[in-house]
Amino acid sequence: MVGTINPMIMKAMIFAAGFGTRLKPFTLNHPKALLQVNQQTLLEKVVRYLQKFNIYSVIVNVHHFPEQIIKEVNDNNGWGSDITISQESEILETGGGLLFAKKYFQNEKDFIIINTDILTTMPLTEMIEHHVKNQHFVTLSVSNRVSTRYLLFNEENVLCGWKNIKTNEIKIIRPYLKLSEFAFNGIQIMNYRFFEALTLTNHFSIIDAFLQVGKLNNIKYFDASSYFFIDVGKLENIAIAEKYF
Repeated sequence: MVGTINPMIMKAMIFAAGFGTRLKPFTLNHPKALLQVNQQTLLEKVVRYLQKFNIYSVIVNVHHFPEQIIKEVNDNNGWGSDITISQESEILETGGGLLFAKKYFQNEKDFIIINTDILTTMPLTEMIEHHVKNQHFVTLSVSNRVSTRYLLFNEENVLCGWKNIKTNEIKIIRPYLKLSEFAFNGIQIMNYRFFEALTLTNHFSIIDAFLQVGKLNNIKYFDASSYFFIDVGKLENIAIAEKYF
């Protein structure tokens, strides 16, 4: 039985710098991370989710109303976690935000990244054990569910591309015989070597980072289709989230 004790990965990063445009009007005056679901902010919920799996060292990147997030963290003593703020003077997107926070991971072999608006029932330990056992370069949590954007994997579960079904945009980075489509869940585990392979700079998305690094390095997935995920970055999903979390 997979337990909740995790001795293998001890540090995580929470992406919380975005403008949260899908959550207007709330985000006109507040950061998305402070939206409440059942009297708890999204940031607190993600911090407590990580604590369930023995992860108490957390980096939070901020940009949109950063002082509000800093105050919330300080007023609550990090909810029992050691929280470091990575403050961006300009929005760097998810990939650029990760690169900007690189120094905080220099003593880590592997670390976790999670979006602040993702709530899930997935036991993180299962994904961690899968990543460590197989010595993956990067492991992406994915699900076989309906989405507007998909990551594309070959028959060996290696990332080969990405597509947007709304715009019909497709990016292929490797040859393939057959591709499987999975929706990305906003959770990933990375080996520090990812930074050594990354050549993008400044502003870029984490998806663009995967596609660049994945050309020469195997990026694989953890199938979390049997678990519940919800993106609370959409107004219509708040009521649904309150039923489950």
